[in-house]
Amino acid sequence: MSEIDQLIKLRHCHDTTGLALRAEALATQLTLTQVKSVQWGKNRMLTENFLRGRRRDQLSDQELRVIEESIAEVREVPARKTILKAGDKPDYSVFLIEGFICRYMDAKDGKRQLVALQIPGDFVDLHAFPLTYLDHDNATITPCVVGIVPHDRLRMIQRDMPELTHMLWFSTLLDAAMHREWIFRMGRLSAIGRLAHFLAETKHRLSAIGRVANGRFALPLVQIDLAEATGMTPIHLNRCVGELRKAGIAEMRAGQVQILSKADLWRLGEFDPAYLF
Repeated sequence: MSEIDQLIKLRHCHDTTGLALRAEALATQLTLTQVKSVQWGKNRMLTENFLRGRRRDQLSDQELRVIEESIAEVREVPARKTILKAGDKPDYSVFLIEGFICRYMDAKDGKRQLVALQIPGDFVDLHAFPLTYLDHDNATITPCVVGIVPHDRLRMIQRDMPELTHMLWFSTLLDAAMHREWIFRMGRLSAIGRLAHFLAETKHRLSAIGRVANGRFALPLVQIDLAEATGMTPIHLNRCVGELRKAGIAEMRAGQVQILSKADLWRLGEFDPAYLF
């Protein structure tokens, strides 16, 4: 009996002080540039999705202001553009405001492996701040709006705001937790299980930032992107997409995903969101 058949059978059975002053000085120094208010609107924070649905509520108003004003510049980047390459030594970190970005590595034969998917609210390369250089490439999948956070400003936060520094560290540890889960997924799940896990994780992350409605969300990845994220050929991926649809678990079309049975998707992908904290 196939995994899909087992799930269908199972579903029929059961469906489950001085520091404060320095921080104030830092917030005053890191002022927003005019371009941000023009491009983004005066009533929206550029960093409104930073740790949203995670521990954002543990940040003080002052800390939220400082992380917002750490962005020195806002850039629009077209789709399918490499923004940083392995070996680069950036003096800034990239904060994703809108769009989707991937981290990837290329094999010697030219084949690409996606090793992470970044969504709005993510620091794409915060780990390069302490590491000093990147060991992978970063590229946009869709047109993106990104914020540029100079490392000098991160050093000021590190020096004067230990609790905010702790939260930045926490965000990189979330990345590490997802990397471990991706290793598990690639090494231990079947092809359709890998796809199910990827969809379950992505839905859970997008839901935290308010991008899921009634089980439906935008996922503007093309077939080759999904194949490279789940370790299969595009043909095999297409077959797995069809199996999920046939089983009434999920439908994917035109850059949209509709989850029809969250319970079955989680079972198939052995998904437990505890690692997303």
